Amino acid sequence: MLVAHITDTHITTPGNLFYGVVDTAVCLTRAVAALNCLDPLPDLTVITGDLVDGGTPDEYAHLRSLLRPLRMPVFVIPGNHDAREPMRQAFVSDGYLPRQDFLNYVIEDHALRIVALDTLVPGKVGGALCEKRLHWFDSTLAAAPDKPTLVLMHHPPFVTGSTKWTNTALMAVLPVLRHPQIERILCGHLHRAIESRFAGAIVGTAPSTAHQLVLDLRPGASLSFAMEPPCYQLHHWCKGASLVTHTAAIGDWLPYSFSKPASKPTPTE
Repeated sequence: MLVAHITDTHITTPGNLFYGVVDTAVCLTRAVAALNCLDPLPDLTVITGDLVDGGTPDEYAHLRSLLRPLRMPVFVIPGNHDAREPMRQAFVSDGYLPRQDFLNYVIEDHALRIVALDTLVPGKVGGALCEKRLHWFDSTLAAAPDKPTLVLMHHPPFVTGSTKWTNTALMAVLPVLRHPQIERILCGHLHRAIESRFAGAIVGTAPSTAHQLVLDLRPGASLSFAMEPPCYQLHHWCKGASLVTHTAAIGDWLPYSFSKPASKPTPTE
């Protein structure tokens, strides 16, 4: 099974730029094209939150139009920039989002079971998990203890080394992660590729398809973003082996063969 993972697309309404700088729609278009060109084609794509920037219906309509060319199914979870009800209305016809309450769900149709967890707290940058969501998560994992599982959540629960990036409220998920079938927890939010082991599980964040957060681990450092290369991740699962993650930059990168020297351009007179 091959899972494509993109995150933090931050789509605005058509014609508007993120912070007046980033054309997130063009960035997502390039990401979709890159995923469509992969061979083998991923079985599905997951998007781990901050789908749009302001949580409005018009932004979600724009997002849906940009995702439409994808040649594989797509599954989404909310981030702190999303809004539950407009997001639900935009994606409910796809059949996997619940019609009420939190946007938690399970996908059972593949070699890896996918459990998606809604960490959104409206009006807050950080995420949290209430008792209701923790109970749902625990009971959902307990229902299939022998099925290798991929967990999706926007906010990563681990300590990152930066106070600006660490979400201590999500440490509440710690007791639930005792379930040994969790292969990986895929997150977004941090606009960088960051990995950690947390309660025995491997947790990782993916870079954004657009802008990245500047890596600055100084205490009290302010957040800023930079136009580092946009990326996607591929999570490759083979039965009897572990899940392997690849991070790839999006763009036209010229390949050179190791089998023969690259030809040098002929100088012009």
